[in-house]
Amino acid sequence: MEKKEIEDYISKLQKLEKELTDDDDDSEDIEYLSELDGLLANLHSDILNGYNKSNSEMVVKVKKMVPEATIPSYSKDGDAGMDLTAVSVEHTPDYISYKTGLSFEIPTGYVGLLFPRSSNSKKDLLLTNSVGVLDSGYRGEVEFRFKPILGGVSIYGVGDRVGQIMILPYPKIKMVESTELSNSERGSGGFGSTGL
Repeated sequence: MEKKEIEDYISKLQKLEKELTDDDDDSEDIEYLSELDGLLANLHSDILNGYNKSNSEMVVKVKKMVPEATIPSYSKDGDAGMDLTAVSVEHTPDYISYKTGLSFEIPTGYVGLLFPRSSNSKKDLLLTNSVGVLDSGYRGEVEFRFKPILGGVSIYGVGDRVGQIMILPYPKIKMVESTELSNSERGSGGFGSTGL
């Protein structure tokens, strides 16, 4: 629901409240209460419609940097991530780079997270940064860098789906220095402190 619509509802409710308090005629009070009931029903409906709109699909601009790039989409209903496809492969002494030929305009307040696909378990590759972070201000090409393991025999090729992207909202955080932190059940227990 837009700010103007909310302000209109508030104005109408204030007007009804004023008329009810200024008038002593009970028969007119019933009329006003009926009008108020209708107004609240409309408000409820508009709020629900606004909620449904806010839960609909979010539009994210994607730029193809090469014609053969594949715009990501969901493979199945209920999928959280969209697959990204390699358009080129570059081998270096330190890693293998897969470019997607795509750049994104992630909306402010959102982040693109780049994950390996489950098929990565069948490859001799490890994503070098575990999870890639695609900030909303970044407009460069998305690529995946993998470290070959076990000799790197089984790897991805051009045209393979090499990773997936999820676009999620995130809160803006303000760090506040404190001399004390609240107690918790775990406390300062670190690596393996809760058992294997």
